[in-house]
Amino acid sequence: MNTFGTLLRLTTYGESHGPAIGGVLDGMPPGVPIDEAFVQAELARRRPGQSDLTTARHEDDSVELLSGIFEGKSTGTPIGFVIRNKDHHSTDYANLAQVFRPSHADFTYTAKYGVRDYRGGGRTSARETASRVVGGALAKLALKLHGITVQAYTSQVGSLVLPNDYTAYDLSQIETNPVRCPDAALAEEMAALIRRVKAEGDTIGGVVTGVIRGLPAGLGEPVFDKFHARLGAAMLGINAVKGFEIGDGFQIAQARGSEVNDLFCADESGHISTLSNHSGGVQGGITNGQDVVFRVAFKPVATLLRAQPTVDLNGKPVEVKAKGRHDPCVVPRAVPIVEAMAAMTALDFLLMQRAVK
Repeated sequence: MNTFGTLLRLTTYGESHGPAIGGVLDGMPPGVPIDEAFVQAELARRRPGQSDLTTARHEDDSVELLSGIFEGKSTGTPIGFVIRNKDHHSTDYANLAQVFRPSHADFTYTAKYGVRDYRGGGRTSARETASRVVGGALAKLALKLHGITVQAYTSQVGSLVLPNDYTAYDLSQIETNPVRCPDAALAEEMAALIRRVKAEGDTIGGVVTGVIRGLPAGLGEPVFDKFHARLGAAMLGINAVKGFEIGDGFQIAQARGSEVNDLFCADESGHISTLSNHSGGVQGGITNGQDVVFRVAFKPVATLLRAQPTVDLNGKPVEVKAKGRHDPCVVPRAVPIVEAMAAMTALDFLLMQRAVK
């Protein structure tokens, strides 16, 4: 519901136009050095208003860490935190109180709860994901002690697609452009496309690719808690996500086993690995020690700055045109969210493995 994880558990709270959002991260291992500047920097990657490709809403997203940290290290007790909302224009949403926006959560929330907070989407707003980024940043600090890293980048916007896999690019270049694409030339094309779409009052989708490096073999359960199944659930729980694939994904359905089997080999010291990674680092639901590579598809943002037909609360046909400040493409700001959910998933499995071995 509002809690993610098994041993590492993040519970989030708050709405887009409420006084604050925040969360409680429980299960964080004790003794992890907490770099508050790093946590804040991760939030800065997700915050609104960082470029002309994103919503113009301005939020500093300053996080207050309230508990679970003493003398710069985690204590093992719950880490509570809060992020104050400052720049919300609730009046921009007054015209949406009685209508259901196309492809938005207005109708489904009303069907489920009988009431909804229409100001900025309330709890359905991607503003909630700032709390996930805090949890993910803390998880990254714990994973760092084990040599495990998580990186994501924009690999597609609309029909513009990076032609190669992650090994062909310098991922240290991801933060050098507002699209967060490691190919500078394609990043410029993606940015231009997003600006054109924005000028038309429309939106566009894309894909974020994620890579988890340094995971040991043996994480995950063979039946209901497969590593990639939990990772997929983590990604599909992000706003606007409509697809998840790992390794060769759907392309593997066109191949023969002889083309995509990952053959095992061993080095002189007896360390076992595979010659390829079509499986994306997971076999039988359990990590095999290779990089975990996955892709996450984001739909175009549902809120358009152009008129669309819909119905009101009584089913009467009406026309709706959104006001306010919205992302024309969610993908660039989604990159740190994908990383955060992947980091928490990885740390959770690491803790679960410790419990049984």
